[in-house]
Amino acid sequence: MSTLAELITETVEFIRTEVLPIDDAHDGDVEAAGGENLRIRLQAKARERGLLTPHAPAEFGGHGLNMSDRAPVFEAAGYSLFGPMAVNVNAPDEGNLHLLAHVGTASQRERYLRPLAEGRHRSAFAMTEPAPGAGSDPGALLTRAERADGGWLINGRKRFITGADGAGFFIIMARTSGEPDSAQGATMFLAPASTPGISIDRHVNTIDRSMLGGHCEMTFTDVRVSDDDVLGEVDQGFRYAQVRLGPARMTHVMRWTGAAQRAHETAVAYTAGRQAFGARLSDLGMAQQMIADNEIDLAATRALLREACAELDAGGRASKATSIAKTFAAEALHRVTDRSVQLCGGLGVSSDLPVAKIARELRPFRIYDGPSEVHRWSIAKRAVRQYGS
Repeated sequence: MSTLAELITETVEFIRTEVLPIDDAHDGDVEAAGGENLRIRLQAKARERGLLTPHAPAEFGGHGLNMSDRAPVFEAAGYSLFGPMAVNVNAPDEGNLHLLAHVGTASQRERYLRPLAEGRHRSAFAMTEPAPGAGSDPGALLTRAERADGGWLINGRKRFITGADGAGFFIIMARTSGEPDSAQGATMFLAPASTPGISIDRHVNTIDRSMLGGHCEMTFTDVRVSDDDVLGEVDQGFRYAQVRLGPARMTHVMRWTGAAQRAHETAVAYTAGRQAFGARLSDLGMAQQMIADNEIDLAATRALLREACAELDAGGRASKATSIAKTFAAEALHRVTDRSVQLCGGLGVSSDLPVAKIARELRPFRIYDGPSEVHRWSIAKRAVRQYGS
């Protein structure tokens, strides 16, 4: 397909006809719906339509979409909880592909990016650790990599590693110099999942059920990697993390906006057809206020997203813009889904309508990729530096 408009239209049609019925039949539970086998089937259909991995560079089969052009496509995919997986724009693969495209060597892109873009395997980003290790504060990183025989030995524990079970490879963040609480001295390493010493210890049971591969706790014991497996430069891992994290926050916003839009549409349709107190529910003032507030929150989310994406596309880090957009979106989209549940009454908390599962899946967005409170702290510090004197 030749235009962005055609890509959006085709994605909308594919999601609503091929993906949404499976999502609804299994209440957004990806393992109940078929897990890895489902991913392979849906991505094969997306590939046939030219919809797979649209953000990948053209040389790897994608459309090379910039951040601004990703927004409507990823939102269309996010209309179904399984949609991002189906067109291969799901986290963490989407962010890992973006990182490899910008930081990886030619051989790393061939070995890791190409099969990821083609949907031949999945990936995971191993940074978060059990307390007192890295979480909202990446500088607390405890996992270490030590020089050994022309390569590195990695030792440490990780937790909440999304997509780990069944991943083909990992991007591992480990400390190569300095001490915990230092914002320097981290390095990113690439490691196939078959590398000896990598252990998936357990799935952390969370409220969401749509993420393939779960959120896992892992142990790395004398995991040997070569110098060729260093992603970027040694001791520059925190800097490279920003290449991934800012855009990844925005693509989360894109996908969850699609899900919240569906919850909103479902609620409006329900209230327009529901009679209560002698009128349509949608004609009652309190219902109208919630509907209007949903429209406002969705519009404001998209506006902040556009601003942050434009700054990223212009080559900026957009740290402030992405923090603002992520924080507002996580809370605004939560409000949209919560109002949608309320508007649908008893059916809103049932599996008869999709709003309950969307609310369930979207709630963690206020925590991952930086809790709202951490982003507010960062935003405030920037404001004080700018205006405090």
